[in-house]
Amino acid sequence: MLRRNVRLRKEYLYRKNLEGNEREIYDKKRKIREALQEGKPIPTELRNEEAKLRQEIDLEDQNTAVPRSHIDDEYANATEKEPKILLTTSRDPSAPLTRFVKELNIVFPNASKLNRGSQVISEIIETARSHDFTDVIFVSENRGKPDGLIISHLPFGPTAYFQLLNVVTRHEIQTKKEMGKMSEQYPHLIFERFTTQMGKRVMNILKHIFPVPKLDAKRIVTFSNESDYISFRNHVYDKGEGGPKSIELKEIGPRFELRLYQVKLGTLEQDEAEVEWVLRPYMNTAKKRKFLGE
Repeated sequence: MLRRNVRLRKEYLYRKNLEGNEREIYDKKRKIREALQEGKPIPTELRNEEAKLRQEIDLEDQNTAVPRSHIDDEYANATEKEPKILLTTSRDPSAPLTRFVKELNIVFPNASKLNRGSQVISEIIETARSHDFTDVIFVSENRGKPDGLIISHLPFGPTAYFQLLNVVTRHEIQTKKEMGKMSEQYPHLIFERFTTQMGKRVMNILKHIFPVPKLDAKRIVTFSNESDYISFRNHVYDKGEGGPKSIELKEIGPRFELRLYQVKLGTLEQDEAEVEWVLRPYMNTAKKRKFLGE
């Protein structure tokens, strides 16, 4: 099994490394298509390759005309099956962390909570792979306060590392009188201000840990980016008392903020995995620069 995973990872990296050459060929084909469509001469630098490239163009279809990227490969099967989440913590979790993870276990549909015990990260990832989990989420703490959340997509990555801030459990949001059973509906997702390339990357990672909801679902999960701090909110809605078009929105919790500090092109246990993006100390001085969106 270990050898197979190494082989599959090498094949994945090989496909990723082909991107530069594939992109160059794609640009050449695009120039030839444009010249033919507009009745212009083939660019001089492409005339030696024209015959070969036109033959390849004739053999293309809608699935092969645009080169795929490693990001496409990471989530290529996302629409074929629902996400299946393995949720675990650092060792010997405190009571606040245990309570928070229990709530996350309901927030994420199709999630299963694993008591880590003495297992190391590589064992957890291998267990998740062998049981067809699509993602592993690790939640860590510092002095009894949840302070970190890692999402590792299987089988090959990516892995996104977030700082976890301002955690408020649903018990702190609602009184016992108000609190009912937490909704387990597949939620509609709202993403606000994820406009940069890295913002869209993070949005892609977050949205694929949720399955597609039914149209009549009354649960909404919001990820709102403000100055690279992502606010998570969990609501349900129903008809209000102000008429047939009024809606009453109710926060059911939990709530927290996330701050991205690293994305790696691999799974959590792969120390050698390439770092795609990392937040560096000097970035904090560029106050006007936003990495996820405005």
